[in-house]
Amino acid sequence: MADISKGVVVGIIGGQGWMGRSLGLAWLEQGVLPPEQLVISSRSDGEAYRDWPGVRCVRDNSELAALADVIVLSIRPEDLASVDIGAHDKLVISLLAMASSQEVSRRVGSRRVVRAMPNAAAEIRRGYFPWYALQQVTEADKRLVQALLESCGAARELPAERDLDYLTALSGAGPAYPALLAQSMLAHARQMGIADDIAREAVMQTLVGGSLLLERLGDDPGDMVERLIAYDGTTAKGLRTMIDEGIHQTIHRGLAAAHRAASGSE
Repeated sequence: MADISKGVVVGIIGGQGWMGRSLGLAWLEQGVLPPEQLVISSRSDGEAYRDWPGVRCVRDNSELAALADVIVLSIRPEDLASVDIGAHDKLVISLLAMASSQEVSRRVGSRRVVRAMPNAAAEIRRGYFPWYALQQVTEADKRLVQALLESCGAARELPAERDLDYLTALSGAGPAYPALLAQSMLAHARQMGIADDIAREAVMQTLVGGSLLLERLGDDPGDMVERLIAYDGTTAKGLRTMIDEGIHQTIHRGLAAAHRAASGSE
């Protein structure tokens, strides 16, 4: 991995934000980049990088663009209009939701644009980064992008940008949908008189442990549900009721609404 990034200087605009910080520290800790090949720009001081004195911290985005070979945009979508840099066809990795690769390309002055969608689990190195590249992005660029993004979890190139719009609504939500399920389960446990600390522990262990087990087994979730229903025990009764009450339809409507928002059709 270090060979892919050898000599390449990467700059993160918004390097003190949660995503920029997660990526920057992962690259340093895993040896993807040495400190002298990382530049960050931020309105705040480089406190997150205090243990890495070789990292260059600047406040001017144009200075970062001049120093870096690769520019990472880790800012809020509404801040894109205020980004005033000349990328001059350098590789640009955009982490902005609801900003198309063409829009980013026009704004920064580069045709070598990759658009990626992170989620909050990147902070614990369990994120998922689907990404889409414009035609001018080279194969060498793509290998570098894959190495940089998978430092915080899993990364996958997508064949079409519309797929990224959908995954912005799905995987980009991070812990949001599991948190909603946990909230509902916790509220029911409290209604049943379970002490709050026990209820919280039970819900979190059920969701986290169950998700890790499902990942390890590699099963199709639908097959797992059918097997559990076939046991015809207490869990089967709960699953049947949730399905009959329309849990699938509710989830689909929620994802559709999020997708419309992500694609700008709402």
